Amino acid sequence: MTGNLLSLTIWLPILAGVVVLATGGDDKAPAARWLALIGALLGFAVSIPLYTGFDTLNGGMQFTEFKPWIATFNINYALGVDGLSVWFVILNSFTTLMVVLAGWQVIEKRVAQYMASFLIMSGLINGAFAAQDAILFYVFFEAMLIPMYLIIGIWGGPNRVYASIKFFLYTLLGSLLTLIAFIYLYGQTNGSFAIADFARVPLTMTAQGLLLIAFFFAFAVKVPMWPVHTWLPDAHVEAPTGGSMVLAAITLKLGAYGFLRFALPIAPDACREYAWVFVLFSLIAVVYIGMVALVQTDMKKLVAYSSISHMGFVTLGFFMFAGGTQLNQFAVEGAIVQMISHGFVSAAMFFCIGVMYDRVHSRKIADYGGVVNKMPIFAAFMMLFAMANSGLPATSGFVGEFFVVLGAIQVNFWFAFFAATTLVFGAAYTLWMYKRVIFGEVANHHVAELKDVNKRELLVLVILAITVLGMGLYPKMFTDLMHVSVNDLIWHVSQPKLAVPQLPQ
Repeated sequence: MTGNLLSLTIWLPILAGVVVLATGGDDKAPAARWLALIGALLGFAVSIPLYTGFDTLNGGMQFTEFKPWIATFNINYALGVDGLSVWFVILNSFTTLMVVLAGWQVIEKRVAQYMASFLIMSGLINGAFAAQDAILFYVFFEAMLIPMYLIIGIWGGPNRVYASIKFFLYTLLGSLLTLIAFIYLYGQTNGSFAIADFARVPLTMTAQGLLLIAFFFAFAVKVPMWPVHTWLPDAHVEAPTGGSMVLAAITLKLGAYGFLRFALPIAPDACREYAWVFVLFSLIAVVYIGMVALVQTDMKKLVAYSSISHMGFVTLGFFMFAGGTQLNQFAVEGAIVQMISHGFVSAAMFFCIGVMYDRVHSRKIADYGGVVNKMPIFAAFMMLFAMANSGLPATSGFVGEFFVVLGAIQVNFWFAFFAATTLVFGAAYTLWMYKRVIFGEVANHHVAELKDVNKRELLVLVILAITVLGMGLYPKMFTDLMHVSVNDLIWHVSQPKLAVPQLPQ
């Protein structure tokens, strides 16, 4: 079983999605829900051995699989995970389970298609995190856009068609440059699409710079980094609750992971040369987008802008070069921890907003007030997640941000100073929203008619609360898995990889 574990995490959810899809119309909705739950549980179950069986002293690829796929072009079905990727397969499988539970009663039309879309997308995303062949990665990376496009476009809000097309075009067009980059690297490696071979081949500074531009447009859009972030608030606002949970918790992480797996190892000299650009864009995201979040009147849009600001921390950590040559270990590990934490916290925040929306059918902050009087249990859980979103110590939100700030101050005081403003802005926009929505007198008859969370909603809230507190109180279980792989990455990126340009004869 160990030899095919990654294949199971990919194909089991996809197969489950196909089975759910086969249940048919809404008259079979109960069967579709239970089959989806079983599929999501099995998908999460097969991801757990990736943690329990992971060798923390090995920085290389583990649970590897290799089978020829398109032999003519040396394209292979090559899978493997290391400390940089293993947690995201587990996080994705976990989030899919939460999404199935979150949409259990809420989705009433096309239930089978809704559940199947998430299961199939879960498998495709796991494939992208596990792929060790560039074309295999590209196929999974692009294919997962289709289920998300359908989720936003079919089950989304009034402007769902606009938001889904904008999401699809932004992410697709950016990725096309990456395909060109892969084809160029295929020629440079004498016919290999193996990502490890891409990382070893020497390249001129010009080639590395052009490759970095290609990777930027693919992965910066996905993160999303400022200034290519404008698709995300629209997508979040229109997406159903489950779509927002997966979008924030998982798909954004694929963009950041792309920088770790492709940009930094393949073009290290260019990354060192142009790190200041990424630092600048990241700090703008942290500070400016944090201020933009302050003025939002829609809860979902506020948390969407919060996601952009928090993901700015991630890209900042990835490009903290001490002395211009070596990445800072605290910053890189903190950025990866922030990615995992943001997955838990953002999923929890969007789920909380979804719980209120299902009752009031409004996301406007002004339409609420005094919710604590009618939903005290819900208000307590949302307070925890709001505090985590603000970076409160003992929650997962604090750990990654603290590590990145600690790493940044070792590189440049002002980088750390501006990054740390997120602790101010994050608390400001999150707690101000919480105050207006939850506290005070009952504002209107919609709030007066609210009922507290049911058993299903309480189960999701409890599970998410355990993850947020568990990671905040004991981050070692997360950092242990990534430590050796991060050190290997730092060493690789610090080595010159420049090829001498060949003069014409």
